[in-house]
Order: sequence, then C-alpha cells, then structure tokens
Amino acid sequence: MNVAHFMEDPGPSGKFGRYGGRYVPEALVPACSELEDGFRKAWVDPVFRTELSGLLTEYCGRPTPVSIARRLSGELGVNVLLKREDLNHTGSHKLNNALGQALLAQRMGKRTLLAETGAGQHGVATATAAALFGMECIVFMGEIDMARQELNVYRMETLGAQVVPVLTGARTLKDATSEAFRYWVTRTEDSHYCLGSVMGPHPYPWMVREFQSVIGIEAAGQCAELLDGGTPDFVVACVGGGSNAAGTFAGFASTTAQLVGVEGAGSAGATHGTLGVLHGSMSLYLQDSFGQVREGESIAAGLDYPGLGPEHAHLAELQRARYVAVTDAEVLSAARLLARLEGIFPALESAHALAWVVRAAREHQFDADAEVLVTISGRGDKDAQQMRSFDRERA
Repeated sequence: MNVAHFMEDPGPSGKFGRYGGRYVPEALVPACSELEDGFRKAWVDPVFRTELSGLLTEYCGRPTPVSIARRLSGELGVNVLLKREDLNHTGSHKLNNALGQALLAQRMGKRTLLAETGAGQHGVATATAAALFGMECIVFMGEIDMARQELNVYRMETLGAQVVPVLTGARTLKDATSEAFRYWVTRTEDSHYCLGSVMGPHPYPWMVREFQSVIGIEAAGQCAELLDGGTPDFVVACVGGGSNAAGTFAGFASTTAQLVGVEGAGSAGATHGTLGVLHGSMSLYLQDSFGQVREGESIAAGLDYPGLGPEHAHLAELQRARYVAVTDAEVLSAARLLARLEGIFPALESAHALAWVVRAAREHQFDADAEVLVTISGRGDKDAQQMRSFDRERA
C-alpha cells in the first residue's frame, strides 16, 4: 500500500481531498489566516517545539504508557494493548492540544482563551492551560452537558474559567461550538479560540492533529518495543470530531496497521453522514433531506457531534481507515468490562473504541494472534454519576 500521501500538511487550501477548507464569515478570515501563519512559523521553530516538549513532559506527564491488557486479552482471545491517555494530567488527551494552542496564543500576543466543550475534558484542559499561562478563559458548554458533567463544570470554575451555558438548539456540543465561534468574531484581536478537535476551518483540523500526533508517535515506538519491532494489526480509537483518533492514526498511517475509528450509533457521521459544511469545514454530517444538520445523539457527551473531522472523512474515502458504530449498551458494557478485568475506568468516549474490539473479538473478526492497540483517550470519573443513574434505571 502506498501511504506516503496520508496525513500530510494540507497546504494553504486546508483541504484533505475534497474535505476541509475554510468556510467562515468574512470577519473571521483574517483571524484564521493569522493563526495559520502563526502556527506554521511556530511549528518549525526549535524554540517553540522544545518549550512544548518540555511542558508535555514536565507538566502533562508524557510519555503515557502502552500497557498490555492481559486479563482482557484472555477474555477476548486477542492481544489487546492500551495507549493510556487517561494518565495525562487532567485525565485525557485534551491537554496535549490545549498546551500547544495556549503556548501558540501567548506567542501571538493573545490574552484570552476561548473554548467549546461537550464532556468537559477539553474545557478543563483549556482552563488548566490558561491558569498555567495566566490567561483569561471562557468556556462555552451546552446546558444539557453542564447537567450531566457537573464535576467538570466545577473543575473549570475552580481553575478560574468562566463557563457560559449555551441554551440554544439541542444545548450540546454542536451548539457550544457555534456559540464559541460567534463570540470569537467579536474578540479576535485579543482572544484565541482553542478549538478542541480536528474540525472547524483551516488550520484547526491540521493543527490539532499535529498537536495530538504525540499520541501516535509515542505509541508506534512503544509498540515496536513490545512487539519486537513489529506494529499492531489494528489501531482503534473513538471518533466524535476525532482528535484522539487523528493523533493516534498519525503514528501509524505509514504502516500496515488497519486503522479503525469508532463512532456512536446516534452520531455516526462517517456511516450515515452526507457532504456538507458545518463550523467552517466541509465534511460528512448527519443531515435531513433539505440539507439541514440533524442533532447527534450519544451517551458520551464528547461524541455528541453530528459529523466528523474532514481528515477522517478523507481517510474513509481513501479506505485507509475504517469507521464503525457501536450502541450505547455496548459502550456501557465495555466500560464495565475494562474496569472489572483491568482496574481501569475509561471515559464513555474511550469505551466506544473498546466496545468495537469486544464485538469484533466475539464475532471472530480477528486472527488468534492479532495485536490490537486501543487508545484510552480519557478516564471515566466524569461519567460515574451518569453510569450510576443508568444502573438505577435498570434495577
């Protein structure tokens, strides 16, 4: 397979094939251009890269390990490896990107970080980075998500962030993102929008992937050590917008590993989406017959998005990555299974990736000696109350 053209710099157009681009109001074009120019200069600057690497090591806690899930492997009859992003400071992969963007914003002379959040993990990461750099932080969060993620709302506020409830639309991630963009239009001179996933207008899908590529680069080296120079047969990660998956896939796109992105059944843009534009980017979105974007539904607030990042759509079209969907019931079951067999309580987002591995193993989709790497993108503390409520409803 010729993989040289996968996951490269999309160039000034910001296009991954026919996906991506920059579809924004005229008022945001200068801000996006300024950001692209700032990121391109920073990303080739050894001083910036060294400072970011130091932060990731000393503050974030990188590298995160790849561990062998021995009991889970025995249960499923397949060799499962876990990339432990849940062990990052703040409990998820989100801090990789937030630290990168905060450092870039400081370099560009911005004083305020803006963010959207669904599950709250990106909001917490952005608030954490803002506190570290002494910056103001404003986080937009749907009212529904604020109710089901109260712990993370409290964490953000304790870190000094202002959490703004979004009361429009479905009051979830899509609406929080829309509100953050609206606010940024009015504050582009002194604010930076720290977008949390590989979506939005260029340069965000590329820039966020680059900041998250530390996951895949680390994992590729760690797997080579564990597998005597080999590579996993499958590399699996959950996908909403898809930042942890893009970061993971970036380390394996040039290998023979099969890349699998796992969506929620109610928000499966790759499976059920059609070509459209949302939040400044062309990709695959859930839409009705009139081209209106439909609301996504997921038990995991971080995956409650009606589409996926443009580079994921491109990888799917090229058949370099496969995208599948799992149900909420499968997700809950997988989260409990990992907790009971490995002592790891994953975020419901991460449990999507694991749910597909469980299904595929039980349907004998893997060879007996297959090596399967799963990115555990975050820990499940934030979801404990929600899972407990489901347990009580079943009782």
